[in-house]
Amino acid sequence: MAASHSDAIERAARVRLMIFDVDGVLTDGGLMFTGAGDTMKVFNSLDGHGAKLLREAGIDTAIITGRRSEIVAARAKELKITHLFQGVEDKRVAFEQLLADTGVEREACGYMGDDWPDLGVMLQCGFATAPANAHPDVLERVHWVSERRGGNGAVRELCDLVLRAQGRYDALLAQACAPGHR
Repeated sequence: MAASHSDAIERAARVRLMIFDVDGVLTDGGLMFTGAGDTMKVFNSLDGHGAKLLREAGIDTAIITGRRSEIVAARAKELKITHLFQGVEDKRVAFEQLLADTGVEREACGYMGDDWPDLGVMLQCGFATAPANAHPDVLERVHWVSERRGGNGAVRELCDLVLRAQGRYDALLAQACAPGHR
């Protein structure tokens, strides 16, 4: 399904809600376990800032993940991602709930995922995306593939693309460069 560059830009321009998977997208997919059985995850700060920039531009964000983790809840809170669905067996169910909660149409939703559990949502939304290291079956079915790997800037690359497609990137960059900006 990989779309042409111009089609991907047109789809990105329509995004009003960007949804992310966690493992393999917001993280590199690795799972670290402590001796006590706790899971640890590593998030990329560039990816996090990209999600914040989407919010600043008026684009809502969400996470739908199959695992349940206090680490993910803390990261979502830090990034002010208000729509968080964890421990989801069928991501399509969470997607339907998200559409009902936000009133956003499917065509105005973007989704970044990396493996089969994400396909049910990816095939229903207007802008399906994946990190470079996603499963081959996913890569064959998305509209756009990042050059970066999950957990290593793929989300930021996507956020920048959406912001550019919507004509908001330059203003946000100028604001960041302005004297006195923190």
